Amino acid sequence: MSRTIEITILSAEDLQENKKAIKGNTFVTVQCDGSSDELSTTKLDSEGGSYPKWNEKLVIDVPSHARFITIEVKYKIRGSSSSIGMARIPVSDFIGGYVHENQLQFLSYRLWDNRVRRNGVINISTKVKFSQQNSCCNSISSTANGVPVTGIPVAGNGSTSVVTGIPAVWLNYQRNI
Repeated sequence: MSRTIEITILSAEDLQENKKAIKGNTFVTVQCDGSSDELSTTKLDSEGGSYPKWNEKLVIDVPSHARFITIEVKYKIRGSSSSIGMARIPVSDFIGGYVHENQLQFLSYRLWDNRVRRNGVINISTKVKFSQQNSCCNSISSTANGVPVTGIPVAGNGSTSVVTGIPAVWLNYQRNI
């Protein structure tokens, strides 16, 4: 199973090459470590220099076994591209217990060059798209404050309350077997 993540590459700050400000022609590539898909790439920013802005949305599929998403800022010079810096972002930063699906997050990450030196910051926003697996559980789901809650119905009397987790009686039953 994979999840779809919508990553908006917003901007970068303080990009340098050999301690000199970048003049322009920067772009960003995004790739997931557990995916065989090709790189997703933004358009070229030719005006931003050391502070480029893309504001471009990239949609990637993240397999369930993926651990990192790699974002790399590059610049084009004389027909070839060179890396300015990269960030390896743990997938757990936006797929986990703290953030609900379809909730927008704004995040900033330090960029590191190929000599493992600090080289700027990348600003992104992420949103985990609503998965089809969670939408099929309507028979045992409810809402609490507008947030879907999945669990076991408390009673068969039409109540919308649910119990989440494993009932303690079930644990005791297994111990006696």
